[in-house]
Amino acid sequence: MNQPQTVAIVTLGCARNEVDSEELAGRLTAAGWTIADDPANASAVLVNTCGFVDVAKKDSIDAVLAAADLKDGPAGPRAVVAVGCLSERYGRDLAAELPEADAVLGFDDYPDIADRLARIVAGERHVPHAPTDRRQLLPISPVDRSATAASIPGHGAGGSDASTDALPAGWSPPVLRRRLDGSPVAPVKLASGCDRRCTFCAIPSFRGSFISRPPADVMSEIAWLVGEGVQEIVLVSENSTSYGKDLGDLRLLETLLPAISEGTGVRRVRVAYLQPAEVRPGLLQVIASTEAVAPYYDLSFQHASPTVLRRMRRFGGRVEFLGLIEQIRALDPAAGIRSNIIVGFPGETEDDLAELTAFLVEAQLDAVGVFGYSDEDGTEAVALPDKLDHEVIRERVESITSLVEEIMAQRAEDRVGERVLVLVESVEQGDEGEWFAVGRAGHQGPDDGATVIPLMDRTDLSIGDFVDAVVVDTDGVDLIADRS
Repeated sequence: MNQPQTVAIVTLGCARNEVDSEELAGRLTAAGWTIADDPANASAVLVNTCGFVDVAKKDSIDAVLAAADLKDGPAGPRAVVAVGCLSERYGRDLAAELPEADAVLGFDDYPDIADRLARIVAGERHVPHAPTDRRQLLPISPVDRSATAASIPGHGAGGSDASTDALPAGWSPPVLRRRLDGSPVAPVKLASGCDRRCTFCAIPSFRGSFISRPPADVMSEIAWLVGEGVQEIVLVSENSTSYGKDLGDLRLLETLLPAISEGTGVRRVRVAYLQPAEVRPGLLQVIASTEAVAPYYDLSFQHASPTVLRRMRRFGGRVEFLGLIEQIRALDPAAGIRSNIIVGFPGETEDDLAELTAFLVEAQLDAVGVFGYSDEDGTEAVALPDKLDHEVIRERVESITSLVEEIMAQRAEDRVGERVLVLVESVEQGDEGEWFAVGRAGHQGPDDGATVIPLMDRTDLSIGDFVDAVVVDTDGVDLIADRS
């Protein structure tokens, strides 16, 4: 039988959504809800959706349908509620097309999520919002956040937009956040939204203008997470290189990183989502020289042909990007560099593809995500001429994917003999009964391969341990290492 006030949270999409889910969990816990691990044992299921590309949208809808199917069981949830980017982006249109969801909530519902959810579980009908361009809702400066009705997911601090007086006894984290897993790695939001106008991207319309979090909020959240057992923090946003510009200090990240390293107790910090056109030499120097900051550079190149990049409303090209990579490797030859690439953008010629190929061969990146272009509602690229056939895009994706897989495997092989510091994230048993630890070295991002360390037995290492090891072999992009 369902327990009253019990909710399960299913998260789709990126690390930013993970932060949002844990904020929702914190708000619900503060209001007396119990967080359930199994949706089948909850009175409500929140599905935190992703609305970025078609595949992610489909996965999100499938997750809502799967949760709704549980309602047919004797102890299934009484309510299935869609939240997150897909819900914010499409609002009432999504509600009309997805009747399996009992409600579709937007970001502005988050501060009152406990009350909203209680009413939905009780059978009240929720009126979904009409989608609005959130760039028109948010203030220019984050110091004016309290003056706006717009909620900023992942920025919920006890001292900012929530009253600590209203929290139950014993609930006193500096942020309204509750961990949903026991991972030693946790994302933390530096900022939300984006001021750039890339022609292929709809994110600014539903995430809003760029808003930095005050450094004190970021520091407090990290210190709290360290107290919860977190060993590595991944700083996330839509554009981390813009951090501080709306606070009057474009170099704020360069001072924040050393402060985090020295003042929070965290062992490792990783910075995600760097915009190549905004990367400054001073920031590279800080990342390379700050003790706790991982030698990891997540650079959003998207392409290498200047012609294609201009059509994307982006800057740079093969020459500039190779120059940036050269700067990074001069500071730290063992640095890990990852990026995402869009193939088949409108107007992309064979010459453009050759330029991209030449860049990838010369750049020798550690990790590359390859995406085929697809139209996104409300973006400028939808109206661009010279669209490529789907079959052409598919062939180009396969070709570039094959290339980068070879490059990434070679980059892994080049690290044989290299000393790495590995954070253990799981301890697993193989088919023949052998034990091994799986984790990531400093140059490996959350989705960029792993480092495997053979163990004597199950208790040889524990999740959360840092291990000094030497790479002795590879398995594709994964490293195999022995303790030194």
